[in-house]
Amino acid sequence: MALDQSDVEKIAHLARLALPPAACTRYAQDLSNILALVAQMDAVDTAGVAPMAHPLHQTQRLRPDVPTEPDQRARFQAIAPQTDGGLYLVPKVIE
Repeated sequence: MALDQSDVEKIAHLARLALPPAACTRYAQDLSNILALVAQMDAVDTAGVAPMAHPLHQTQRLRPDVPTEPDQRARFQAIAPQTDGGLYLVPKVIE
């Protein structure tokens, strides 16, 4: 799928972008190249390929799940304007 200058102008208008007319031709060529690459990748048969969460076969290092700050809930609840059962009460905003 090849885009021309009028397509880029329509896209720019919809995206509320102000593009100089001289740049529209270059953007049309760049976007056409991107769409051609997507079409090329879409043509590849991936039926037997398992989905991956990451392109490399690595496990993510996780830090230990330990608290790093002291629990100050009671302190914050004490200075809050209104609380009930450990919850903060706020004025109703939406009817």
